[in-house]
Amino acid sequence: MTTVAARNGTFSLRAFRGDAKTLLAFNFATKAATRNLAGFTIKATPKGTKGYYLFNELRYENPADHAQVAGESPKASINAPIHKFRWVHVPGQTHQGLSPRMGDYTYTVTPRFYDDNNSLMPLDPKLSASVTIEVNNFSKGNLTLGFARGYTQSQAFVNHFTKDAKLMPDNRKLVYDTSAVAGKSPEGVPFTYADAYQWLGFTARARIFELLDAVKANKNLVLDVFAYDLNEPDLVQRLLTLGRQKRVRIILDNASLHHRGKPKKTATSAKKKKSGKSKGAPPLEDDFEKAFVKAAGPNRMLRGHFGRFAHDKVFIVSRKGKNKNSPIKVMTGSTNFSVTGIYVNSNHILIYDDPKVAGWYADVFQKTWDTGIKKAAFAKSNWANNAFTAKGSGTPKTVITFSPHDEAHATQYLDTIVNRIQQETKRAQGSVLFAVMTISAPKKKPAATKKKTKPKAKGTAKNPVYDALRSLHSNAEVFSFGISDSPGGTYLYPLGKKTGVLVSGKPSKTNLPPPFNQVPNIAGFGHQIHHKFVICGFRGPDPVVFCGSSNLAWMGEQVNGDNLLAVYDDDVVTAFAIEALLLVDHFNFLDSTAKGPKGKPTKKMPAVKQQAADQAGWFIRPTDKWAGKYYDPKDLHCVDRQLFA
Repeated sequence: MTTVAARNGTFSLRAFRGDAKTLLAFNFATKAATRNLAGFTIKATPKGTKGYYLFNELRYENPADHAQVAGESPKASINAPIHKFRWVHVPGQTHQGLSPRMGDYTYTVTPRFYDDNNSLMPLDPKLSASVTIEVNNFSKGNLTLGFARGYTQSQAFVNHFTKDAKLMPDNRKLVYDTSAVAGKSPEGVPFTYADAYQWLGFTARARIFELLDAVKANKNLVLDVFAYDLNEPDLVQRLLTLGRQKRVRIILDNASLHHRGKPKKTATSAKKKKSGKSKGAPPLEDDFEKAFVKAAGPNRMLRGHFGRFAHDKVFIVSRKGKNKNSPIKVMTGSTNFSVTGIYVNSNHILIYDDPKVAGWYADVFQKTWDTGIKKAAFAKSNWANNAFTAKGSGTPKTVITFSPHDEAHATQYLDTIVNRIQQETKRAQGSVLFAVMTISAPKKKPAATKKKTKPKAKGTAKNPVYDALRSLHSNAEVFSFGISDSPGGTYLYPLGKKTGVLVSGKPSKTNLPPPFNQVPNIAGFGHQIHHKFVICGFRGPDPVVFCGSSNLAWMGEQVNGDNLLAVYDDDVVTAFAIEALLLVDHFNFLDSTAKGPKGKPTKKMPAVKQQAADQAGWFIRPTDKWAGKYYDPKDLHCVDRQLFA
């Protein structure tokens, strides 16, 4: 596991490497050492720079009563220590702009204390601990990760782009100029759609376009694409360019969300059932089909949807050969190739620079192409009935399955996840962290509209993974930290209990108190949490993350074209765990204020944020009582501190 640690007396610091971000965790050997603890000051120093102090959104009500460093922001953690025993640092626009430095960072964390009058004392460097760790895009051997930031519902988004920033032009077309000005920052500085996209898409966007541009630049490379949503304008333009060069084939979903009316019986699509009609303008995927067929010709696209959806999101890169192309690289994950998928949803990608892994995906693509995207044909195939295991030669051990499956195999693969979750509930310091789009039970239809269905396989639940995740929060024997857009109930970080956290990525009617800005409503964009990943055994002997495009649903595994991966590698697991921590912490706060503090509407925020804070009364409390929960063995905060620090 990529982690480094340092100790200074009773205080210790640990850092974990993520994907262009770092998890910092703090600890004292004894509770007594936290007497008069005011929090933590964190300084980040990229190699070759003077460094900077990380910010705290809150400050003291009366700064003059506390040690303050002139010239530093009241929000800098040297003036406003952080009241948490862990923190995730994401280098970015606040201190370094849209293109922060990558490389070695030295983190210096100093515990801060009050005097007997509850006044913050000056920083004492003799108490500090420092570690140096690489902050960079995540890669290990032949595997590279990428994560879409999303977070339109955040202070950072509002501070950079404003609450009402547009993510697309009005009445957008399939292709539009992303270099056009989209709005102005709170300081009045114009920003383009591309500026917002760079921030929102984060490393997932960067890796996607790096791959496409590498193929575009090398005439000896070709691309095969599985796509569900497909409308990101710059991505579309690159595919059209490759289409004109006859260097790309695309299998594109044509379920009712992406297609209007009955598909034409042409070479561009196999025979399919009518996929439904919709009112209004045709889906952008239909516009893309027309543009692509015009550019590439009629034999380089298939449209279909297996039993319900063609739900994979995959790029397969191959090198041209005289008789047969040679697959060399594949990108997969949960990220749709759309504006919403890359810039609104929280998503992930995995890129395997491994010919064996790419070859397996290429075979799946060819089988799907040859059989016309037929559910029955694929479910009987070798690729649906066997898991592919990649390991060795620089590739972290990964088990890969493809659906649609028959009922028995769908049950088998999902039970693997359920059994692993249950294993964590029975071990000392077991942990499960997850971000899954939906885990709630479907609403039951009125009896009059129910249809007769085939009996479920003996011993299986309708959605066994959902059932396991939905009940985890009530188990005090395992550290559980989860988020879903449809969690079937929200359970905020508890006090005085060891039960877990389960929060919603779609809080309703948020009404944040000053000094916080109000944030946009996610309504209209579908999902915030589009991930489908489950982490078991973080920092344990056999950690694993289950991820990919699969919704982890029992029926979905039988009717969707999907891709489920299990990666058995502690560094990869750590990168996903940091994503889970960020999401759960962020939305735990938003969910807790969804109806306003104590149910009362907040006053309209004054123009000056400092003035707003003065009026609101949300300040750092000058007391050490906040730290007590981290040393209460009956509190989840204590388990949290022990697991990470």
